[in-house]
Amino acid sequence: MAETTTIRNDSLSAEISSLGAELISLRSASGRDFLWNGDPAWWRGRSPLLFPIVGKVPNDQIIVDGVAYPMKQHGLARTSQFSLVEADADECCYRLASSDETRASYPFDFTLDVRYSLAADTLTIAATVANTGNRALPMSFGFHPAFLWPLPGGGARDEHVLTFDRSEPAPIRRLRNGQLAAKPFPTPVQGKVLPLRDDLFVEDAVIFDRPESRGVTLSSPVGPSVRVEFPNMPHLGVWSKPGAGFVCIEPWHGYAAPEGFTGELSSKEGSMNLPAGSSAVCSIIVTIAE
Repeated sequence: MAETTTIRNDSLSAEISSLGAELISLRSASGRDFLWNGDPAWWRGRSPLLFPIVGKVPNDQIIVDGVAYPMKQHGLARTSQFSLVEADADECCYRLASSDETRASYPFDFTLDVRYSLAADTLTIAATVANTGNRALPMSFGFHPAFLWPLPGGGARDEHVLTFDRSEPAPIRRLRNGQLAAKPFPTPVQGKVLPLRDDLFVEDAVIFDRPESRGVTLSSPVGPSVRVEFPNMPHLGVWSKPGAGFVCIEPWHGYAAPEGFTGELSSKEGSMNLPAGSSAVCSIIVTIAE
């Protein structure tokens, strides 16, 4: 059964569930929650962690050494119970370690530590994947936080925009049957600004497979803003459902398998292969401005 841990400081509080080590609430000192509430009528998620894949793989299977293993969309971490290994007033860490259960779908040895830290009006989430086995560990990792759209105390829904740190002229990618379509699409970003509207998401996520920016800000002409920085994450997805009260800002290392991909997990585009005994850190920094 899932348990929760709450960390707080004078500006923010964050609640994290042991199920998936998922952030389930992010409140300012004024009591406003900036995170989606997981209403199952739209989407049960709030801020799932994506590991060891991001997106889908063909037939919901990964191939390792020629053997197929079951692996649902976004991987196994989001449905796994993590152990709380550290908890202080403004910081906590959850851990998932490989087990017979994880090896049934992902035949590798690893630990995944997810640390949540508050400092002033900022929440940092740092995920450390360690390869505890004796062979390379093929993996991807992604963040999937869903922020309220419209923001609490913000302007009208159709007044909200995502502002990128840099201009984003490169084509975007889309999904087809859950896999990365080969055809690129013109970017909907106007200079640095992506106006948020429902028709953006009729064809699922907007995928930036090579963004120039390492930070975006969700805002409207009035009220608060949410900034998400992703210094070591090379890809970005933006997703919602038409009419839903959230928008997901999703920094990734990796993405869905491209159309026609049938190869080994280690050769999947966007994956990293961690050498035995090594580790990798994936992190995002969320800043609330009221």
